[in-house]
Amino acid sequence: MMNFSPSRRRVLTAAPGLVAASAVQGGAQAQTGYPDRPITVVDGFVPGGGSDIVARLLATRLQAELGQPVVVENRPGASGTLGMASVLRARPDGYTLAIGTISSLSVLPQVMVRKPYDPLTDIMPILLVASVPQVVVVNENSPFRDLRALLDHARANPGKLNFASSGIATSQHLAGELLARSAGVEMTHVPYRGSGQALADLMAGQVDLNVDTLPTNLPHIRAGKLRALAVTTPERVEWLPEVPTVAESGFPGFDRKVWYMIVGPAGLPAPIVERWAAALNAALATPAIAQRLRETGFMLGGGTPATAAAMLRSENERNAVIARAANISID
Repeated sequence: MMNFSPSRRRVLTAAPGLVAASAVQGGAQAQTGYPDRPITVVDGFVPGGGSDIVARLLATRLQAELGQPVVVENRPGASGTLGMASVLRARPDGYTLAIGTISSLSVLPQVMVRKPYDPLTDIMPILLVASVPQVVVVNENSPFRDLRALLDHARANPGKLNFASSGIATSQHLAGELLARSAGVEMTHVPYRGSGQALADLMAGQVDLNVDTLPTNLPHIRAGKLRALAVTTPERVEWLPEVPTVAESGFPGFDRKVWYMIVGPAGLPAPIVERWAAALNAALATPAIAQRLRETGFMLGGGTPATAAAMLRSENERNAVIARAANISID
């Protein structure tokens, strides 16, 4: 079991849907003179991960858009929640923000017994910046050539097939549980201490399948070490156009991806939220950044703070249902 010890806090000033109300506090200052010093974007994971790649690519352009250096600072621990909690304790002045993930913003807050923050009251969503498909993969020597055959076998042999993940309550864990429940089958979850270990055992044939992110698996799929059975997005993806979706494989409406969102503490003034949203949309529209993200396996984000807030709420509701159904909790 994992132990999390950040202190709980509840910010009562502004919920995600109340961006306009947050302008009352500090809004006047935010309209003039911001930013006038470097800005820190905290990533709650180690360097080199998906959130780190996205944040650092965007930071190269954000400096030009905002007129001040944007520094990405890694504060890993507790699956991203330690870094996120530190940002939520910061002053809501726009100089300390975070890049959050599906895990730190909508999965772990639903399964942790001692919650370090409430994602719907303590966080101000700014913009969805990127997402990545997940892909159902098996070992190159697996007898399963398509997802339907794998799930038919699982249905005939309850609990015999096992799926790997990078840990309890991770995006891979919930994706595997969602797949099993959508198909009405029982599979055994095998949690590892990171994607690397799970991937190594999958390629060695120690586990039957994984539902992991496309960038992690794509090099091994292309090298023939793994076989992709389906992608978890509603449409096929450009990197693996020959691989069907889970929906095409007999489960209409299946949609699961890992996503990354820039957020700040609740109470962040509306002018700062809007300034950042505009800067992030401009950075995502920069051809060099867009191309680099696509080459790495990311789908571009964008939109508005309102759409980010709506997504955050719906994702928390959805993941809470999956976690309850699978009886997932972390002390």
